[in-house]
Amino acid sequence: MPAKWTRRALVGMTSASPLLWGQTTRSGAAPAARALKILGFACSPRRDRTTAAALRACLDAAKGFGPQVEVELIDLGGMKIPGDVAAGVPLAPGERDDFPALEAKLRAPEVAGIIVGSPVYFSNMSALCKAFLDRWMAFRSTFALRNKVGGAITVGAARHGGQELTLQTIHAAMLCQDMIIVSEGGPTSRLGGMLVSAKDDIRGDEAGLATVRSLGRRVAEVASALRAGGL
Repeated sequence: MPAKWTRRALVGMTSASPLLWGQTTRSGAAPAARALKILGFACSPRRDRTTAAALRACLDAAKGFGPQVEVELIDLGGMKIPGDVAAGVPLAPGERDDFPALEAKLRAPEVAGIIVGSPVYFSNMSALCKAFLDRWMAFRSTFALRNKVGGAITVGAARHGGQELTLQTIHAAMLCQDMIIVSEGGPTSRLGGMLVSAKDDIRGDEAGLATVRSLGRRVAEVASALRAGGL
């Protein structure tokens, strides 16, 4: 480390670390982008409704960030995810559990970003979303989700219907996994994607759709930067 942080010393550091600072290599060629995947989980008990539509718009924006980005929407509607298993309660004989397949997807090394979407019920996430996040206890022994980029989307029946509080509770669960949480980014940089569903339709909420698209781009942006830096 230089004794003094002079301008010359800082310039020397940036020149010596092209991958960290996003510069070209000595050969003049930009470093090849590593493929990365972003998963979106729709945690509404109603399959393929407004929460899934919001995530679809978000993931489309993420995919548009660059050719290295792959996306996958996973709709949890109709799935059985017993939350009690996280507390050590065994499954009942013959009880169905769809979480192990989801666990394998989340653990995949190519997954660099995870976006969780939930409808807002009484100013908080759905029971399905809570059970899904509780089952993330499976990752705590090794912190398998560490440094994956996390974002959240909420859909409510009114503009101020608990969306922000629900975003914060999803973020809290992600922080417990050592994930890197992002908002929708500039220029407004709210907590994440927040939409209003009018008569079970989000297409008229242009302001809300703008937030989910911004979130998708931001997750892809940060995930790409982290992957380029070796994380």
